[in-house]
Amino acid sequence: MLEKLSEEERELLPTAEEVAFYSEHGWYLTRKLFTDDEVDELAEASERFYAGQRDRELPLRPPKLAYWEPAHGAVQRHNDYVHYESDAIARILRKPVLGAVAARLARADEMRIFQSTLIYKPPKPNEPSNVVPWHFDRHYWSSCTSENMLTAFIPFHHCDEQMGTITMVDGSHAWKETGSDDTTVKHFAERDNEDLEQKLARNAEFNNTDVRKIPMIIPKGHMSFHHCRTYHGSGANRSDRPRRAISFHLQDGANQYRRFELSDGSVVSYNHDVLVRQTPDGRPDYADPTYCPVIWSESH
Repeated sequence: MLEKLSEEERELLPTAEEVAFYSEHGWYLTRKLFTDDEVDELAEASERFYAGQRDRELPLRPPKLAYWEPAHGAVQRHNDYVHYESDAIARILRKPVLGAVAARLARADEMRIFQSTLIYKPPKPNEPSNVVPWHFDRHYWSSCTSENMLTAFIPFHHCDEQMGTITMVDGSHAWKETGSDDTTVKHFAERDNEDLEQKLARNAEFNNTDVRKIPMIIPKGHMSFHHCRTYHGSGANRSDRPRRAISFHLQDGANQYRRFELSDGSVVSYNHDVLVRQTPDGRPDYADPTYCPVIWSESH
C-alpha cells in the first residue's frame, strides 16, 4: 500500500514554474527530500552491501550487469539492482515524496523503478574510471516506449565539483541528433571518451547552440533529476573522501517494452529482459513489481 503525502511533503513538490524550468532545461534540483538520518542510513547500508550483505540476490546475472566486487580494486564502483538486493536501501528510495516529485516533473500519474545503481567514486584524481563521459540515458533504453523517463542522482553527502558531481548539459534534452548509429546503445564504459566529447560538440553545432555545462551542487538530503535525453557526465573526485551516491532511474506508468532492432537485425535488450516476468503476448514486463515496483501513483 502506497503512503499518501503529508502536508509538509507536499511543500517539497516542484512548483508549476519549476516544472516548466525542467521542461526547458532538462534538469532540476530538489528541496531536501531525505532527512540526514535517512541519508546516513543509505551510506551505512551501502557499506554493509560492499561487505557482502544481501537480503536477496539476483537469480541470474544479466550479460550487461554492472556489478563491482572487491577483486575489481579501487576503481569507480557501480552495482545495479541495489533496490532489489538491499531492503534498507530500497525502503528509503521508495519514499513516496521522491516518486511524487518525479511524477510531477514527468507529468505522469504513476512512477515505477526502472533501475538503481549504487556508485562509489574513490578519492583518486587520476583514476580513469572516475571520469564519466558525456552521454544520455535514453540511448541505453531503446527497448522502452517512453520518452518521459528520468533519473534522480542521490548523493549521500554534500556533493560539489571537487567531488566530481554530476554535470548537466543545459537544454540538451531538446536537441535533435545529427544521426545515430548502433554504438549509441552501448554503455559509455564501452566507448571512447574523446569520441563522446566530439559527438556532444557535433550535436550542439547541429542544433545551433553552445554546450552549457552546469555542475550540480547538491546539499545533503537533496538530489538532482534529469530527463532521459539530457546529456550528463562527471569529472574526477579531487576531494579527500569517496563520492557515494545512487543513480535512480524511473519510468512513468505508460512505459512498456518494445522490440528495437539494430542495423544488423539483432534486437536490443536491457538487463531486465532476462529477469522480469512476461506479458500475455510474450514481451518482457517492465511493470513486474519484483524488479520495477510502483513508488508513486495518483490513484492510490
